[in-house]
Amino acid sequence: MAVRPVAGRRAIEVLLETELPRAEGRRLVLVDATYEGGDQDTAFTVRVDGKKRRVRITEQHSPLGIADAWQRHRAEEDPEGDSVLVVTGAVPADQLGWDLRAHAVRRRPLAVDPADIVKQLFGATDLDARMVGETWLLDALLEAEPVDGWPRGGAVLTRDRAVRALLAARLGLGDTTSDTLDLDADTLFAWTRTSAGPALFAALPAGERTGLSEWLARAVGPAAPTLLALAADNRGADALPLGALASAALSAQSAEAAGFALGTIFGSALASFDALRPFADAATGVVTRWIAQAEGNSPQRTEARGRVLAVLDRADQLAADARLSPLIGADRMLPSGYRSRLRALAATLDGRVAPAEDALRELAEHQLSALNAESTEMARTAVRLVRWLNAPMPTVESAVQAVQGHMSSSGWADMAVGVLSEGDTSRDTVVGEAYHRLIGAVRARRIRLDEEFARTLAVWTETASQQAPGGALLIENVLAEAVAPLAREGGRPLILVLDGMSADVAVQLAGELDRRVWTEVVPKPRPGKEAARQAAVSMLPSLTTISRASLLSGQSAQGGQSVERSGFDTFWRKRHRGAHLFHKGGYEGPPGHRLAPELLETLASDDVVAVVVNTIDDALADGREGARGRWSIGDIAKLSDLLNAARDYGRPVVLVSDHGHVLDRTPRGHQQTEAEGVGGARWRTGAPQQGEIALAGPRVLAGSGHITAAWREDLRYAARQAGYHGGASLAEVTVPVITLVPSGDLIPSGWTLLPAERTAPDWWRGKGEAAPVDLDAATPAAKPRGKKPEQGHQSEGIFMLPGRGTLGEQAVQSAPYKAQREFVRLAPSEKAVAAVLDALLAAGGKLSPGAVAAAAQAATGKSQRNPERFATVLERLLNIDGYPVLQLVESGRTVQLDKVLLSQQFLGDKQ
Repeated sequence: MAVRPVAGRRAIEVLLETELPRAEGRRLVLVDATYEGGDQDTAFTVRVDGKKRRVRITEQHSPLGIADAWQRHRAEEDPEGDSVLVVTGAVPADQLGWDLRAHAVRRRPLAVDPADIVKQLFGATDLDARMVGETWLLDALLEAEPVDGWPRGGAVLTRDRAVRALLAARLGLGDTTSDTLDLDADTLFAWTRTSAGPALFAALPAGERTGLSEWLARAVGPAAPTLLALAADNRGADALPLGALASAALSAQSAEAAGFALGTIFGSALASFDALRPFADAATGVVTRWIAQAEGNSPQRTEARGRVLAVLDRADQLAADARLSPLIGADRMLPSGYRSRLRALAATLDGRVAPAEDALRELAEHQLSALNAESTEMARTAVRLVRWLNAPMPTVESAVQAVQGHMSSSGWADMAVGVLSEGDTSRDTVVGEAYHRLIGAVRARRIRLDEEFARTLAVWTETASQQAPGGALLIENVLAEAVAPLAREGGRPLILVLDGMSADVAVQLAGELDRRVWTEVVPKPRPGKEAARQAAVSMLPSLTTISRASLLSGQSAQGGQSVERSGFDTFWRKRHRGAHLFHKGGYEGPPGHRLAPELLETLASDDVVAVVVNTIDDALADGREGARGRWSIGDIAKLSDLLNAARDYGRPVVLVSDHGHVLDRTPRGHQQTEAEGVGGARWRTGAPQQGEIALAGPRVLAGSGHITAAWREDLRYAARQAGYHGGASLAEVTVPVITLVPSGDLIPSGWTLLPAERTAPDWWRGKGEAAPVDLDAATPAAKPRGKKPEQGHQSEGIFMLPGRGTLGEQAVQSAPYKAQREFVRLAPSEKAVAAVLDALLAAGGKLSPGAVAAAAQAATGKSQRNPERFATVLERLLNIDGYPVLQLVESGRTVQLDKVLLSQQFLGDKQ
């Protein structure tokens, strides 16, 4: 027995809209189908030719029933005389009398063809042949028609267009008004995270779910059926977490056991294990792209990060519920994998460098390392300290050498300890305990270093004076030796005295400076020595009233602000310059001003200006240092405004301190040391005991020239504070001196720029990190003359080819380079360009503009006063036809060389 066609309300409406306009007033419509609209949908109105017609539907299965229904319909009151009776049923046309058929539209029962109806609904004249037999699709299109109708367009309704429209209407995937649907795995997985999407799919008829799954499998990929099966099982929200978990399990060492557990988790949603890999790959691809979005700088970064972690935390929860966690171990995507790798790194911190380096590399390769940037950077800091501990113990040859070594190396260790002391953001007690042990090991080594320094300091202090500094930069000589050169020929330096700034704080502040604005400069080193930041030795004891007064007076002095003002004015008056000194409260602007108008007026003048900023010193008393071990420019009151003002007025800047400080990292309850003759928190008079040193000499300005100072950081003679100064440790006695110019034209004679690559010690960088480049060794000028390089070493550092010179030399001797040089005005010498190319190649292709300029200077002896401008000229020289052989990247902070393009453009691809 043949199955009769079924017609719903919408099919009847379309049939009436099509037939009634040409029905010649007939009001009876016989339909050869079974009505499925139900009792509640038997009376409605339909618009025909712009006019509403009332419709009543009745189901009849005999000629007598049809005739009776028609008679009753005609007898009903019908003011307009246009109501329509639709009779559905299974009565053949040959059983109907001609008297009844004469009243019917077309005088016969009308067939209901879903394909024709769908074609009409889309305004098409033809239909994709594949759709004719797809009952699920035709019925779904009739049932899901939007209120405003299906989008019309095109003579032929293709199957893909029809399914895209159905997906938009049924599941919210896309827009029914659009003729296209940009559908990929990202879209489909994101849809599973919506509140209604998977539930809508689960509610569809089974045939429709199957049809849509098959179509999506072809359009999106083989992951779609598993994803939709999960949605049909009301687990659509877990599709992405399950995909991430599946990827972790399939990559596990015990993949077979993990796969068995996965089968239990997926259940009937997993058609076969063959479907698991494409599903896992698609899910991890989506999460990886989401991670990239979360790592970017877009305003949606925070939202993207939350979305990623919500998915991956859920994956970890599912793994725990299924007891899969031990099998997936240190997975490279899941948060548990990141934590596992972090713990593995923590386990290496008591030993050699190589295992710690390997563990750090594993941690950095985890896909969440950037999203856990603070934790990852703290782990990197820990490994740096392991390198420092495994390096040879620094030797203290003299107090001067120790102070300089603290500025260039051990001060960086102090900074790392400060960062590590904050604790890891994961709050993992295992990791925290490992960091605690590492800090203890570093402090033990620092104690030994401070003890050696204290002994040499005592010997040096006996005779050291302004007239006989013993090779040291004394704090009372900073104005004469570090500031006065900037004031020559009308220079207008700004001296920023950051009271209490220790070497570790100075390193942090200098590292945050915008190198596109500020160029760090230092005195040219003696032959055989490397350029390095300056460090002065404080007065003793290392107190504000002694050291700061001496700094600002340019000679040994002691007193408060009045002494400082008088001494500062006298120093500069002797050099025929006006000078102004601003203390706390004098440079801060009133409401509505960033800085005091008096300060800005002075900065606009030709006078030398100094500003004393007390933020760091004040923090030692109020506890700020105890909570956080890091300092940024924004933490120092008005420092950013002062630097910006100096830049605007074209002033070089000297960042200097009067003394450093030590932090109190002793346990709570640690008592102060009871002693006689206490003069301050870290110094006294009387015989020295364990952890103290006796100091005497011309630069000891307290205790009648004889004091006892604490060199151990855990000794104090006063009530507990966040930190202290006045003692004899390296951190207290070392005074950082950092000199900055806003323009290369302001570099004083006898000074040179200091590339950022030369500021950090060697142990600070590890495998895969940019190493400091020996700019002298990387230039042809540094090669011994008249001597052939030894075989096996000729390509080391400077990338030489046998008998042809370095790659840089070959490039500048090539015909393309010589032709390009003719079009570049004021091009640098070939020697300078070759040196830059070789330095970049030795550094792996990246250097700061300062390092690039330094390489050119090392080769030619000619100072490149504006590194960014020099790099721009190099771009014009080397980027023939716009190919980026060399370019400024990272907002101008880095010069990048493409070795492959260099070879193709200038070396004929011969390497």
